[in-house]
Amino acid sequence: MHLHKVYHRLSLLSFSARSSPSIFSLSPPVILKLRPVNSVRSLNSTSMSASKFRYLVPINAVAAEDSGGASNGSVSSSSTPPPTESEDDLTLGVGYRLPPPEIRDIVDAPPLPALSFSPHRDKILFLKRRSLPPLAELARPEEKLAGIRIDGKCNTRSRMSFYTGIGIHQLMPDGTLGPEKELHGYPDGAKINFVSWSQDGRHLAFSIRVEEEENSSSKLRVWVADVETGNARPLFQSPDICLNAVFDNFVWVNNSTLLVSTIPLSRGDPPKKPLVPSGPKIQTNEQKNIIQFRTFQDLLKDEYDEDLFDYYATTQLVLASLDGTVKEIGLPAVYTSLDPSPDGKYLLISSIHRPYSFIVPCGRFPKKVDLWTSDGQFVREICDLPLAEDIPIAFSSVRKGMRSINWRADKPSALYWVETQDGGDAKVEVSPRDIVYTEPAEPLEGEQPAILHQLDLRYGGISWCDDSLALVYESWYKTRRTRTWVISPGSKDSSPRILFDRSSEDVYSDPGSPMFRRTPAGTYVIAKIKKGHDDESYYIILNGSGATPEGNIPFLDLFDINTGSKERIWQSDKEKYYESVIALMSDQEKGDLCLDQLKILTSKESKTENTQYYILSWPDKQACQITNFPHPYPQLETLQKEMIRYQRKDGVQMTATLYLPPGYDPSKDGPLPCLVWSYPGEFKSKDAAGQVRGSPNEFPGIGATSALLWLARRFAILSGPTIPIIGEGDEEANDRYVEQLVASAEAAVEEVIQRGVAHPNKIAVGGHSYGAFMTANLLAHAPHLFCCGVARSGAYNRTLTPFGFQNEDRTLWEATGTYVEMSPFMSANKIKKPILLIHGEEDNNPGTLTMQSDRFFNALKGHGALCRLVILPYESHGYAARESIMHVLWETDRWLQKYCVSNTSDVKADLDASKDDLSKGTTDSESKAVASSGGGGAEMSDHECEGFHSITRSSL
Repeated sequence: MHLHKVYHRLSLLSFSARSSPSIFSLSPPVILKLRPVNSVRSLNSTSMSASKFRYLVPINAVAAEDSGGASNGSVSSSSTPPPTESEDDLTLGVGYRLPPPEIRDIVDAPPLPALSFSPHRDKILFLKRRSLPPLAELARPEEKLAGIRIDGKCNTRSRMSFYTGIGIHQLMPDGTLGPEKELHGYPDGAKINFVSWSQDGRHLAFSIRVEEEENSSSKLRVWVADVETGNARPLFQSPDICLNAVFDNFVWVNNSTLLVSTIPLSRGDPPKKPLVPSGPKIQTNEQKNIIQFRTFQDLLKDEYDEDLFDYYATTQLVLASLDGTVKEIGLPAVYTSLDPSPDGKYLLISSIHRPYSFIVPCGRFPKKVDLWTSDGQFVREICDLPLAEDIPIAFSSVRKGMRSINWRADKPSALYWVETQDGGDAKVEVSPRDIVYTEPAEPLEGEQPAILHQLDLRYGGISWCDDSLALVYESWYKTRRTRTWVISPGSKDSSPRILFDRSSEDVYSDPGSPMFRRTPAGTYVIAKIKKGHDDESYYIILNGSGATPEGNIPFLDLFDINTGSKERIWQSDKEKYYESVIALMSDQEKGDLCLDQLKILTSKESKTENTQYYILSWPDKQACQITNFPHPYPQLETLQKEMIRYQRKDGVQMTATLYLPPGYDPSKDGPLPCLVWSYPGEFKSKDAAGQVRGSPNEFPGIGATSALLWLARRFAILSGPTIPIIGEGDEEANDRYVEQLVASAEAAVEEVIQRGVAHPNKIAVGGHSYGAFMTANLLAHAPHLFCCGVARSGAYNRTLTPFGFQNEDRTLWEATGTYVEMSPFMSANKIKKPILLIHGEEDNNPGTLTMQSDRFFNALKGHGALCRLVILPYESHGYAARESIMHVLWETDRWLQKYCVSNTSDVKADLDASKDDLSKGTTDSESKAVASSGGGGAEMSDHECEGFHSITRSSL
């Protein structure tokens, strides 16, 4: 697979650090989001430092539901001035509201551009971004089909963000940037997506859409631009040839030809829904198959939906040259992936086909992978996988048959793939569990695929170098074990050996990941380095996050793959700054790379200085700054940030980041109202749970819905206090979830009170998704700690997600007590503190249906709780529209001002009441929590993990 293809898909799939080592190469296009955002916690927080990846944006800039709320800026015409407030307005809610100016000004700050480096690292694109979109864009009709949402008018995924312009800068020999050259020739107001460099870096391809009259087409058209002149023009002379971007969009086959997914010219109007159904909707399991799956949304419902899905997803592939030559290849089909071989001679084409399913999304539909020549001639079928409705819910389960079919990066046209030996079921014990195969694109008659490597854990990816070296990754979720193997792909006499064998959640032992260099074919392989021109020994460079008890200190190690010896050649400044390595910049050189010619791209930031980028050159390691972006929110430039450590009563070490407003002095100003914002996490050991993640010197990124916005309202913010739920050995962590949750919250609250920065009567708790679940549980089981709560887009009744949720893969029937005791819905009668519930009306995240908040609110209201429910029209799991985001901030600020800042309740009375309830044994689970509050804990992961495992399995 060409590595830039990975970036096209980052918006659709989530990758762990080990399962996609190519991500660490940051190969072209290197895309950097220059403004840190308050993103949700990484799925694999124990892998390589995620901090540098927060600057990455997918090249296509497709806005997944969670990304919209993280951008900044304003759409001045999209909101009306706030009406005059009255108590009735505040209680009932009238229209969209705006938060106070001190919050609004931060959110409305103009967004900085994203950066994209050319393949030869000699030019940089400044991709201009707009501010928050108006609600009108989210209100556009969308088709919810097969687990995806489609904008029928554009024939692409709905709710795409876009770039508004492209500036080109030359990277000068001295490391500075030349003057900006603006890309020109396209229509005013064009929305730009899918920016892609040609392999030689001379041309750009991108899509453009222009908002036209209401009833006219706004389909995407493919444009190309000459990088030297900045002149852009349509790729196709005919205006009737439009892009179909429901799945893949286009890819460079060579320096002058693109393979484009287009809307078939013969396609007519969309199918019309029959007024009278042809019959009842029937599903059957008369074969008594065991089919379990999580709560997928937006699935196909009937034959009409199947026809509609085919209508929008069917593609005609077209080869288009820069000279105007156009050639249709293949028959129209639902093509999902287009991958040219490194030598440009072949195309690896993936498609899905009927029979479709009404119970799983399109990633599990029957999948066909074919090999074509680059001019569209069919060569052979690689595989045709059946419908996969029966993938087990156990983590590390996968689809049966061939998966992860890709091109070897170190060969002109060699394929590799993996096949499971356990039927895809993680609960089946077998050795080997996965086998990795390789073969040429056109094997000789009778030639069988070669076994490259056999694995006892689950395959997690390969980093290629050459015939003498490749690294193969495997891991097992249940035990958190991860291993890296060294193999010699071209030698049958060389035995594979384990290079690293460790716990994936032990961040202190992470050795780092290899850096990559570009090949003449435009692929990326592990970079081999010599210490000197006369040196016969080769080394690789390991780029690590450098987790330590004092925080992350990123590093580069020169690593001898044969002896295991290391030499540290670079390390971040640990006193004031946080620096990280983004990419190898000297990878375009021919021949061997020598250490004294090494050149890398780094980022540098501090608590008060926003991220800037530098070129660091050996041998003197001189750093040249290439960006000079202004502080995104100067009003908070002098905010105070401290990474704090404290201990839970069972001895588990805890960490959090404490933020205090600019100019705050605890001795003069006294304790502040405090907002605790967090997200539980699951661990297999107390030691791993207590490890420090992140850096005290990182710049505090403030997203559009970030809790840090309330620094401008003079709050203390305790951000991301670890909430470890630990299940050691064979213990299931969630069986003591409430106990460990409360113990973690108690430790955090005691710490901020002891420091004198938080008023004990004025501590609020909040979170998003699984953090909202946490918030509701804390108000139910630890009412003595918090005065109120804010819960956004959460799930509260686990019986509505009976086949697993978050990191729980037991079913409701296997762990009934756990499901019930963990559900705050079941404890709605205990919630006496004010709780604000917010949810997107169109939430499509598995597990967090909008119904969860609606039913929880009714349960609370039925017991007389002080509660408020806000449903955001058109919003999904993350919030995107400016009107919605501003209103969320207004609602949150009003709640905090009314029930936190103005709170006069007696904390001691609450504490005594809570103890009385517990001593009376209000519930068995609570009594157990008190009796064993010195016990272990466990961790939950991110809301994306709510559907990650199922999505990943279905995509393999």
